[in-house]
Amino acid sequence: MKRYQVVGIGNAIVDVFSPADDSFLELMGIEKGIMQLVERERGELLYASMKDRVQAPGGSVANTLAGLGNLGLTTAFIGRVHDDALGRFYADSMAAQGTDFVNAPVPGGELPTSRSMIFVAPDGERSMNTYLGISSELGPEDVADDVAGQADILFLEGYLYDKPKGMAAFERAAKLCQQNGGQAGIALSDPFCVDRHRGDFRRLVRDLDYVIGNEHEWSSLYQCDLEAALAQAVQDAGLVVCTRSGDEVILLRGAERAVVPVRRVVPVDATGAGDQFAAGFLYGLSTGRGLDVAGRMGCVAAAEVISHYGARPEADLSDLFARAGLI
Repeated sequence: MKRYQVVGIGNAIVDVFSPADDSFLELMGIEKGIMQLVERERGELLYASMKDRVQAPGGSVANTLAGLGNLGLTTAFIGRVHDDALGRFYADSMAAQGTDFVNAPVPGGELPTSRSMIFVAPDGERSMNTYLGISSELGPEDVADDVAGQADILFLEGYLYDKPKGMAAFERAAKLCQQNGGQAGIALSDPFCVDRHRGDFRRLVRDLDYVIGNEHEWSSLYQCDLEAALAQAVQDAGLVVCTRSGDEVILLRGAERAVVPVRRVVPVDATGAGDQFAAGFLYGLSTGRGLDVAGRMGCVAAAEVISHYGARPEADLSDLFARAGLI
């Protein structure tokens, strides 16, 4: 048996949540419903403007690992934080939630621990303003052989491709995992990320074992309508997962196709829906479930996380899977 059932590699970001109405977002020049990167000065301004702040360890892949830990899998996270208050909070919180944070906080240096200022509107839509800080300096030297090479499943974050060092770390981890018999896959992250790295992502679809994206990301990747994009993707990839917001999830593997309907839920906070879908899906993949069941597990986990504030599950996901007849 491998040391870890799932290892994730991604940005280690402290999430800071605050309620905000549309007028506040307009006043601050915040575009509603998207993730945008900000520089340090802008990040400090937004942080100072937040009221009733709630702090939690975040980052897309790290949130997914928290969901997998909730489900009882052995997990590890490859990320980079500074040896400051937020960095120590992050490392300690990940460990307390059952995920090995394998890289110690980095002393010295100028860049602080990364943070994302998340403004949550009354309709549950979140507007994320992310200052990447030290997490953007993640490189191949942060990827240990006995971590990535000891993963049954490796889960990669598309945002890492925004810097050459992250790209190198990403590809080293995938190679180590696959050489040792594991499955490596990626979340495409967002359509803008796909636009920036279309050529590299098309190559990755061919090289990796599974790829998760939403309808906009798949259409952006192949620059065509969704059905044509998925037809191309299934020729390139081992396993294709496409989420269609509020509608359905399409899972494709060769000639195998599963379509899972999505039960509509009025969100309290939409933060983390995609991350927890990935957790449920990867749990199904890790435990040998079929495509339909893995997709339904993803939908149950996503519905749980949007029922409350925060990007990580509060309920026992195993209980929810059992109630849904999935385990």
